[in-house]
Amino acid sequence: MRRLRSSTVVLGGMGVLAATITSCGSEPDKRCVDPLTREKLPSYECESRSGSSTRGTYYYGGSVSDNRVSGGSFDKSAVDTGGFGCSGSGGG
Repeated sequence: MRRLRSSTVVLGGMGVLAATITSCGSEPDKRCVDPLTREKLPSYECESRSGSSTRGTYYYGGSVSDNRVSGGSFDKSAVDTGGFGCSGSGGG
């Protein structure tokens, strides 16, 4: 039976640890969306410009189908970013 070298074990463990840390801290997907129709909009529709209002609002997580979003939330904190060892609640 072959033994693994200690450096291989350490590097493998470091990779798992790094993946865990980065996945918990990752941001959910953010899309610009019309809040009434849930239609996906260009990102500039959510960026405020001086003297004009924005048409869109950011929508976090979820997916896009037929240019409409679903399965996420307008509340960033309500979206589970996933990842190993992370806790959170689903969108709504």
